[in-house]
Amino acid sequence: MKCRVIVVDDESLVRMDFVEYLEENGYDVVGEASNGIEAIKICERKVPDVVLMDIEMPVLDGFSAAKKIITNHYVKGGVIFLSAYSSNEHILKASQIGAGGYLVKPLDEKSLIPTIEVVMAKGKESFKMAGEIDKLKTKLEERKIIEKAKGIVMLKNKKTEEEAFKYLRDNSMKYRVTLREFAEMITEEMRN
Repeated sequence: MKCRVIVVDDESLVRMDFVEYLEENGYDVVGEASNGIEAIKICERKVPDVVLMDIEMPVLDGFSAAKKIITNHYVKGGVIFLSAYSSNEHILKASQIGAGGYLVKPLDEKSLIPTIEVVMAKGKESFKMAGEIDKLKTKLEERKIIEKAKGIVMLKNKKTEEEAFKYLRDNSMKYRVTLREFAEMITEEMRN
């Protein structure tokens, strides 16, 4: 599968050059943006593998846009910053945001492809792990709700732990709702 890239730069000629170079090298450019707000919207819709992001842009800068894109998992691989600035301050900020790479303009095109490949490989693994972490958080939250409802049933109906769980399970099936939904109803009823 081809790497899906979004190119973000406020200079249309620079974007055009990147798009042309990437497509010549077999990459699928799925979007372009001229500022951070456009970048966020496109990434939210397309969830690319890699975002090439200029830092200094009007409306919303690259740092702010990248932070939102990374935090909300709108990119599978990572964000590579492209900047004319190579100051320690910029590099530190990029690393604090969680950038996958930082390349200084004017760009040596030979360094772009290896950087994209490394960021894509590393980022996809991180993206997958983030999804697994979210699933585990959901399961843990579900378990807490079920345990709380089980405790309420045990107290209210003087049932053993096993009997309380069976009560929750049987009623969730009887009323065709998930165990979590039924447990939430029990805990909500207790609050009222």
